[in-house]
Amino acid sequence: MSANPTTGEKILLATINLMAEKGYDSTTTKEIALAAGVNEVTLFRHFGTKEKLLEAAFNRFHYGNEMTKLFNEGLKGNLHEDLLTLSRTYHNIMNRNRKLISISLKGSSTLPDAVLQEASRNPKHLKNLLTEYLTTMSSQGKVVTSNPEIQALSFMWMNFGAFISSLNMKESVSEETLNEFIEESVRLFTKALSP
Repeated sequence: MSANPTTGEKILLATINLMAEKGYDSTTTKEIALAAGVNEVTLFRHFGTKEKLLEAAFNRFHYGNEMTKLFNEGLKGNLHEDLLTLSRTYHNIMNRNRKLISISLKGSSTLPDAVLQEASRNPKHLKNLLTEYLTTMSSQGKVVTSNPEIQALSFMWMNFGAFISSLNMKESVSEETLNEFIEESVRLFTKALSP
C-alpha cells in the first residue's frame, strides 16, 4: 500500500481494524466512516454496503495477486528453493493480514456468503498454482508426484496450520522459530517429492 492511502484504502483499513476488534455484525458503517475520516455517503459511494466493504478488503489485501506474480516470475525450478520462497512469502503475507484472516475465522458462521466466497477464492487460487507447478516439475523429472493436487493441499495445510497456531497463541511465535519450521518442513517435503 502507498504511503498516502487513498480514501478507499482508508475505508478498507478502518473496516478491517473495527471488524477484527468488534466482529462483522457489531460493526456499523457509521463507525467505519468515522474511523476512516469520511462521511457515510462517501463510504456508500465507494462500496455500497458493509458486505461489499469486506468483500473488497479480502480482494484488495489477500495474497492471490502476489502469489500469481511469484509463480510467474520468482520461482527457479529448484524444488527446495522454490518451496522455501513460497513458504516465506505465504507467512509474510498471512502475518501482514492477521486481522483480515481473524475476521474470516471468527465470523465464518455469520459472514455473508459472498464474503466467504471472496475469502476462499485466494486459497483455491494458490492450490491451483501449486498443483500446476508440481505437475510441471513432475513432467520435467524434478518431482515424483502421484497426486499433485493432494500434495499441493498438504503443503498449503502444513503452512496454514502453522499460521493458525501462531494466530491463536497469546505470545507470537518468534521469527527464529518460524524460520526453523519453514526450513524443516520444506526439507521434509522436498525429500518426500524428490526423485
